[in-house]
Amino acid sequence: MFEQVLDPVGGSLGLSALCAVLPLLTLFVLLGALRVKAWIAGLVSLVVALLVAVLLYSMPVDQALLSATEGAAFGFFPILWIVLNAIWVYNLTVETGHFDVLRRSFEKVSPDQRIQSIIIAFCFGALLEALAGFGTPVAITVVMLMALGFAPLKAAAVALIANTAPVAFGALATPIVTLATVTSGVNDDAGLTVDNLGAMVGRQTPILAVVVPLVLVFVVDGKRGVRQTWPVALVSGLAFALAQFVAANYISVPLTDIIAALVSAAAIVAMLRVWTPSESPDLAREAVAAGGGPRGGGVGAGATAGEELGDRPGSQGPRDPGAPASREDGPAVPDSRSEVVKAYAPYLIIIVIFSLANISAVKEALSAAPWTKVFAWPGLDVFGPGSDTELSSTNYTFNWLPAAGTLMILAGILTMIVLKISPARGLRAYGRTYAELKWAIVTVMAVLALAYVMNQSGQTTSLGAWLAQTGSFFAFLSPILGWIGVAVTGSDTSANALFGALQVQTAAGAGLDPVLLAAANTSGGVLGKMVSPQNLAIAAAAVGMAGKEGELFRKVFGWSLLLLLVMCVIVVLQSTGALSWMIP
Repeated sequence: MFEQVLDPVGGSLGLSALCAVLPLLTLFVLLGALRVKAWIAGLVSLVVALLVAVLLYSMPVDQALLSATEGAAFGFFPILWIVLNAIWVYNLTVETGHFDVLRRSFEKVSPDQRIQSIIIAFCFGALLEALAGFGTPVAITVVMLMALGFAPLKAAAVALIANTAPVAFGALATPIVTLATVTSGVNDDAGLTVDNLGAMVGRQTPILAVVVPLVLVFVVDGKRGVRQTWPVALVSGLAFALAQFVAANYISVPLTDIIAALVSAAAIVAMLRVWTPSESPDLAREAVAAGGGPRGGGVGAGATAGEELGDRPGSQGPRDPGAPASREDGPAVPDSRSEVVKAYAPYLIIIVIFSLANISAVKEALSAAPWTKVFAWPGLDVFGPGSDTELSSTNYTFNWLPAAGTLMILAGILTMIVLKISPARGLRAYGRTYAELKWAIVTVMAVLALAYVMNQSGQTTSLGAWLAQTGSFFAFLSPILGWIGVAVTGSDTSANALFGALQVQTAAGAGLDPVLLAAANTSGGVLGKMVSPQNLAIAAAAVGMAGKEGELFRKVFGWSLLLLLVMCVIVVLQSTGALSWMIP
């Protein structure tokens, strides 16, 4: 048995908080300053967390190690279980060439690169984020944009900026599932559930979604792009925002981004039937005339990108999509209607399966035995400060059938049938997916183990109590904390695991709403995605600019800070009487 102590180091809260921050500081320095490989940084930081827990917080060695094992288990199931199987489904489409068919169908919607940036980076990127997350949308959409003639730096910047608004609900809302798990384990507020936190995030990130398409067309074509394409950009953003709000609050948190992406894409298609830009300049030709060239270093999404991604936290590198050259390189490839239907089939299958699984009666049935089992983690016995009740985080939920990753396997099997992939070929693709993501698996499990050790040893409790001294000003700092977490780890899920408990504990001490600040950690975090070294490496490697991440960083850093400031203001207003009515 272990009972947490708020100020175990010299009886001083400040000194205890200073010691508690050591694991996080280790992770930040190793990743951000020393550029150590993510899986190594994660393991080293985990060791530091264990030492702090045992030597300074007097946590028994067995309890500390058991906390780490529970966190690592949660990192694999359900988090990595979703990502691995989602990327496997994507790899199946690459195996058969249907990914290229999908790309060509997008190109036919509009020849205008400014509109293509919204369709591919924003809408399709959001769908990829919904299904897999963890860097997958950037790795895939940047290659598609390059194949359509986008200049390398521009394609990378567009893919990074677009990967913001959908991130909170990525990988079937894995960041929010993680947030609910780590926050409910340290705070007894009844609102810290997946549905409630998802609803709160769904009242913050849609505001970003409205402006992101406008930012994209500005990045692609400057003021001219905004002036000529603002109607379709605004329609896309508003459709996405409205759908994201409605889905998160009234339909299904895991399906939020899927619904928003499809609604936004449909709105663009409908808009283009009645409206076209006054001019559709050939931006690729203009780039060549200006001496830049649309390709630069060339598409480097093969082994180099895969190796980069495997070394980065929260970013799993899918296999090389094998995107063909740009439009000028050869005649268009005609695709039959049946091939186009097959290209879209995997995503339609996923939507149908998850929609059925989220029907109330089905969801309720699958949440009971034998499909779902909740059990106390063997040997783990942890109590909060002065509490006679065990932390709820010591309970582990093994929902083997209704888990999103298991449903994704079912979708993959049906995809194999539709695309006529043999079982042997599908199994080989599945094995390759695990091999490609081996270091990412270690990274995510290490980060979650680190988070569980910090939470259950009381380190985050000490940090929260110390930060609570900032009072109501913490409402402004809350999104920044999430931003820092994602900027360093490259993952909103990891940032929630690291700071989710800290946010609600600080909220309780500062008299702020814990649901609001927990959600703010996620919503602020999405804006750190575009400047994280991991995502920058993904984008740079994919466009053949490995080693030039600094140039890409400068391209997107200003947008990241500007949108973060907007989110900080939103959270502050929601913490006061001005917008407090938005809190569910």
